[in-house]
Amino acid sequence: MKKLDYYRFRIIKDYVAHFLVYLSLVAALIPLFSILYEVVQRGISAINLNFFINPTPTVGEKGGGVANAIQGTLITMGFASLIGIPVGLMSGIFLSEYSEHKLSMVIRFFNDVLSGIPSIVIGVFAYALIVRSIGFSVIAAAFALAIIMVPIVTRTTEEALKLVPLSLREAAIALGVPRWKTVATIVLRSAKKAVVTGMLLSIARIAGESAPVLVTMGYWRWWFASLNRPAANLALNVFVFAMSPFESWIVLAWGSALVLILLVLGVNIAVRVLTKERY
Repeated sequence: MKKLDYYRFRIIKDYVAHFLVYLSLVAALIPLFSILYEVVQRGISAINLNFFINPTPTVGEKGGGVANAIQGTLITMGFASLIGIPVGLMSGIFLSEYSEHKLSMVIRFFNDVLSGIPSIVIGVFAYALIVRSIGFSVIAAAFALAIIMVPIVTRTTEEALKLVPLSLREAAIALGVPRWKTVATIVLRSAKKAVVTGMLLSIARIAGESAPVLVTMGYWRWWFASLNRPAANLALNVFVFAMSPFESWIVLAWGSALVLILLVLGVNIAVRVLTKERY
């Protein structure tokens, strides 16, 4: 009888644990889908052909679009990725594969500190370092966004490489493969999906950043001219248009938010498809 009661008690605990897990999942998804529903509901009215081919309207002008903001956002994110992803990737590899080195402790410490610095502080740093020398520009904004990307890519790369079995490294070294080649062709390839996921997280993080972009690039409503000049930005469009007294601009703010979400979603889907294992 006691064994039967104990068995029933274990079943009840199992049901309770499953219920709590699903409840936590629902609690996490409700805010996400609430945001998506609100953005889609309010932003879909702004989506049309002119929205994607016309630049930002002037003050009080009706209509217009965000074509220049999409262009500027992609250029800024791309340039920031060219800086931040390689640095973060190399840092993560070093922390994972050369953890016995004395420098690894210092790098890990500063990486942890950097991940906790507010983005506006990073923007002010980029302003003091670059903007005061060459003025508001894409270069300054990309530099600030790259700094934000580095700790994210570093941490995810390090953790991903640590999950690769040590036996793979030992087998490659036993066959006479150099250590750097083992890391590049075996370890990184085994952790490819997790590393790419970290890169996507960093891109998604900087896609919606407005504070460092505002400090380093300022608001710009024209087309992209050069890297040493400002460019339009979707996140800044949302920030500026949402506070506007013009109803048409508020609609553009919701439309810009929807495009920004779709942009991040598209990048995630594209990379998932490209990194899918083929048998």
